[in-house]
Amino acid sequence: MDVQAKLDEIVAAIEGARAMPMSASCIVNRGELLENLDELRQLLPSELSAAQDVLADREAVVEEGRVEADRIIAEARAERSRLVSKTEVAQEAVREAEQLRAEATEETEEMRREVEEYVDTKLANFEVVLHKTLRAVEKGRAKLRGRSAHEELRDHVAAADSEAEFAED
Repeated sequence: MDVQAKLDEIVAAIEGARAMPMSASCIVNRGELLENLDELRQLLPSELSAAQDVLADREAVVEEGRVEADRIIAEARAERSRLVSKTEVAQEAVREAEQLRAEATEETEEMRREVEEYVDTKLANFEVVLHKTLRAVEKGRAKLRGRSAHEELRDHVAAADSEAEFAED
């Protein structure tokens, strides 16, 4: 089970809880809710581990790009050495080697940008999941404490404002 499914289960338990007459409060099974929250707590390290795996993959891809760039540069140098005997050919080899080096550098930079964009996207998604998890837990705790509907509305508006600011960044 993933974090989102566990959060959905907790929210469903709270939403399905029997309401107290003439009150915004409800009755929930404390043991069941605490057990669900413990399971959620255990799931979060796996999500963090997944994010770390994404970062490790990024390093491997960047290293692969460096190795490929070094290989291309080595090939260019070997080709240049072979052609050094003739001046015109040597000049062409120098130009070609410089072009290969520039292409390799450009390819490496492009790969690095793509990897960083990929990692950033994965981390942003993970951040959104964590924010949703935190909001769901806060909402559940607030309901458990029996906060008034007015306070919940105020907190919801504040959270929406915070999300809007986060989205603008």
